[in-house]
Amino acid sequence: MSDTILGVLNRIAAASSIDEAWDRSTAHFASLGFKRANYGFTRFKHLKTIGDPEDALFLTTCDADYVKRYFQGGFYAKTPVFRWAEHNSGACTWSWVKEAFEAGRLSSEEAEAVRQNAAQGIVAGMSVSFPEVSSRSKGALGLIADPGLTPVRVDEIFAARKEEILAVANMMHLTIVHLPQLSRHRALSPRQREALEWVADGKTTQDVALLMGVSPAMVEKHLRLAREALAVETTAQAVAKGALLNMIFQRQPEIAHAAR
Repeated sequence: MSDTILGVLNRIAAASSIDEAWDRSTAHFASLGFKRANYGFTRFKHLKTIGDPEDALFLTTCDADYVKRYFQGGFYAKTPVFRWAEHNSGACTWSWVKEAFEAGRLSSEEAEAVRQNAAQGIVAGMSVSFPEVSSRSKGALGLIADPGLTPVRVDEIFAARKEEILAVANMMHLTIVHLPQLSRHRALSPRQREALEWVADGKTTQDVALLMGVSPAMVEKHLRLAREALAVETTAQAVAKGALLNMIFQRQPEIAHAAR
């Protein structure tokens, strides 16, 4: 592995926020001909769905119109590459999508998604579906080829630089999943976070009140607001979810500007 790639990997690993890891990774992908990139990760996957979209992390370098259509409109779930990523781990180019489309092997919904992408100039790219140790977790990355890059050319880039692409993608993913997943929809105040951390340490409400220098009623208020922010019913669930999202026992950077 070249010193240049080792430097890229080290910079990604040293990132202190999700945005920073994303920016450093996508800059490298852009240098290979993939300025547009999409990434999704959830820790709350169900058997047939990704769970509550508010709990999933979506990152993109695409423009606002694309974000609205692809993420907020749920278009991503209709694409054949998303469905491939749901059920596979590894990496592939999108040549198989073109072949399956032309052979009539895609569902009507998938075929329509291919046509809509083609109308937007999205005809080639590659996907990375990350292996996960948890049955509830899933992450994937899609790299959209720059205009003018044909599926054949993308296959050539993939064949020549697959290990490099996978190294950067995997480092990005591993870094992101260990950083606080912050969003305006799931934000905790410093006091809410502190209260949850004390509860996670096994403290009672009375203990937490003494440690925080507030009344037990104020502790209950902090915990109630934390439950509401995390969309759970019990404080135990709030502690578990806050831990899964790396929102407690972490240094807290600014709220990410990523698309969610």
